[in-house]
Amino acid sequence: MSEHLRRRARALIGAALLAALVWWYPMEAFTDAFASLDGRTVCAALTIGLITTVLCAARWILVARGVGLRLPWGRAIGDYYRAILLNAVLPSGVLGDVHRALGHGRYAGDLPRGVRAVVLERAAGQVVLTATGATLLFTLPAAVLGPGLLTLAASLTLPVLVAAVVGAGLLFSRRRGTRRRRALTATLADARAGLFTATTGPGVLLTSVAALAGHVTLFLVAAQAAGVTAPLPVLVPLAISALVAMSVPAGIGGWGPREAVTTLTFGAAGLGAATGLTVSVLYGLLALIAALPGVVVLLWRLGTVEHVQVPGEGLGQGRQQVTPLVRRGARR
Repeated sequence: MSEHLRRRARALIGAALLAALVWWYPMEAFTDAFASLDGRTVCAALTIGLITTVLCAARWILVARGVGLRLPWGRAIGDYYRAILLNAVLPSGVLGDVHRALGHGRYAGDLPRGVRAVVLERAAGQVVLTATGATLLFTLPAAVLGPGLLTLAASLTLPVLVAAVVGAGLLFSRRRGTRRRRALTATLADARAGLFTATTGPGVLLTSVAALAGHVTLFLVAAQAAGVTAPLPVLVPLAISALVAMSVPAGIGGWGPREAVTTLTFGAAGLGAATGLTVSVLYGLLALIAALPGVVVLLWRLGTVEHVQVPGEGLGQGRQQVTPLVRRGARR
């Protein structure tokens, strides 16, 4: 199956999940989410979004500089905002990061290493998310989690297994022989330099934990705005499960898997499946609002172009190519 067909299939999966939820649950579960939006929740979303974006950009800077790439603060924050926005509105939820990786690789003059830096940075966040979810799952008493224990375990474990299988398949199907060994060697070397040194390791871990706390806080804001009064030991594991579901490369911007998992876990925890659906939809709206500064970055970058000399086959056959989304004067 081609990559284009895979992307369409993932988008259709998310759309099918949303369609099933719309058919099964009353429309009030969706309209209540929009009704819960007010000025205070919007301001909270923008503030939390700014903090988490800066934290994620800091993690990216640590990894990029660890592998030897230049990445200024302004560019990192702007590119991360743009990536979050694109992830929120495009299928699969990772195309913004793909764009961010390619743009930084070209800017830094090392495209493969730029891509690996973004992959490692995102992987660090996912590892912290999964480890946090597993820790909460196996340390909190079953009485706190309620009868949703197995549902929560499935929602945490299944996406990780799917991601591992897909990643392994891509590794072994797209890279063969010597090329595969070279790619694996380069990735391991960059992983050691970007994630496991005394300079980068503690910072990457700290920023990942702090960014995760920001995402969980936004979920708690959505739950509170929706009228949920459950204690934090119950809501935090449900928030983690929703975040894990969002990381599954299906649907559009996390929509679909997140709503399905949150509906199941809220119902299993005795909080009401329809309430879980409302909270998930409201969280998606707040996450989209938090990403809105990315529109400014996107428009700014679209209006800023540079001319790149593309060499021809012979003398005097070079041509000028206009490359959008790259600032003038960027070092190559």
